[in-house]
Amino acid sequence: MGDVWGELRRPGFLRSATPWRAAGYLLVSGAAGVLLCAGLLVAAVAAGVLAVVLVGLPLLAGLALVGVPFAAWERRLVRLLDGTRVADPHQLPSRPGLSAWLRLRYREQATWRELGFTVLAAFVLWPVDLVVVGCALVVPAYLLAALPLLLADGEQVNVLKLWEVHSPAVAGAFGIVGLVALTLFAYPLTAVAAGRAALVRLVLSPGGQELRIGELVSSRARLVDAFEAERRRIERDLHDGAQQRLVALSMTLGLARLDAPPDSALAAQLAVAHREAGEALSELRELINGIHPQVLTDRGLPDACADAADRSPIRVEVRFDLPGRLPSAVESAGYFAVSEALANVAKHSGAGTARIDGHYADGLLTIDVSDDGGGGADPAGGTGLTGLADRVSVVDGTLTVSSPPGGPTLLRVEIPCTPLSPTRSG
Repeated sequence: MGDVWGELRRPGFLRSATPWRAAGYLLVSGAAGVLLCAGLLVAAVAAGVLAVVLVGLPLLAGLALVGVPFAAWERRLVRLLDGTRVADPHQLPSRPGLSAWLRLRYREQATWRELGFTVLAAFVLWPVDLVVVGCALVVPAYLLAALPLLLADGEQVNVLKLWEVHSPAVAGAFGIVGLVALTLFAYPLTAVAAGRAALVRLVLSPGGQELRIGELVSSRARLVDAFEAERRRIERDLHDGAQQRLVALSMTLGLARLDAPPDSALAAQLAVAHREAGEALSELRELINGIHPQVLTDRGLPDACADAADRSPIRVEVRFDLPGRLPSAVESAGYFAVSEALANVAKHSGAGTARIDGHYADGLLTIDVSDDGGGGADPAGGTGLTGLADRVSVVDGTLTVSSPPGGPTLLRVEIPCTPLSPTRSG
């Protein structure tokens, strides 16, 4: 299978399967068009009658989406002709659920192109499809059957309901004409099928803007995955390399202090070096934890946020209600949003307590970080909120802050996602 227009110009075209595929394509598309036409007429009449009592309005709104499944069928049907795939122009909803799917479909240009093509197929294309198939196959078949029918009847045969034939010789001549017609009609039949397939590709495949959107979404997803993989690699290298060396250095300095003469200058210098090594090790552990904490990888977002709360200088209450583990990029964005929010609370709010609430509903992860501080948080004030919003937006999330002067402050992160497992965690 390949380019149908190229097949038409090849010497072996009549011996190939292309004419028969073209006939099958037009026959199936024509039959589908008949059913579609009948269904649309019935649905439109029913919606118009019921619209008087407002019941038909949802049906009318639903008719606008009839092109979505029919266009999907047409894109698959094209493969019957030449084996090539027509890409789906639709985007995936940012969150699961019927409401998100409907909102996206009504906003997409592809939906309205598909509706226009569906109307065209229902009232214009199917008669053309069936007429072409009828002329290319049915008429030659009648001519070819003239001689067998005459021999079976023994007296006469009506060819195409136009000619009465009594002579086997004349009936045989009609059969020869039918064979020639079948051969000649293969070319226009295939050309019409190729033109119809080209129309499907023109109208129902992604446009330039849709292709660019799809490429941007795919590129961003690849960048997020690559960034997460690189961050984990750095965390692993620091944990297994530099941290282990610092631990060994700290132990060696501790042993050297035991061997040094007490109250000597050497003992004092070793004590300073031992303390510096310990501080460097603590800073490295904090750095590793900031890159990607191991608890986030091993146990998920609730435990990682609880660990961040335990390290906060103020009292923090943590409560999560999640249906299971979430995608790693979502967990990472949620964790660092919480960590940055807790850092802001400790540094700028003057709060005594804070609270972290996380839950998942209708395809949306929501995390609220609130405190009883003085409020007045300003993204332009250098508190890291702008960078935090950028980090969350990478995973299609949003960040909102409510922080009136005098408090309290509420930071909310919302990220659309789908759980990876059904295990409860809280």
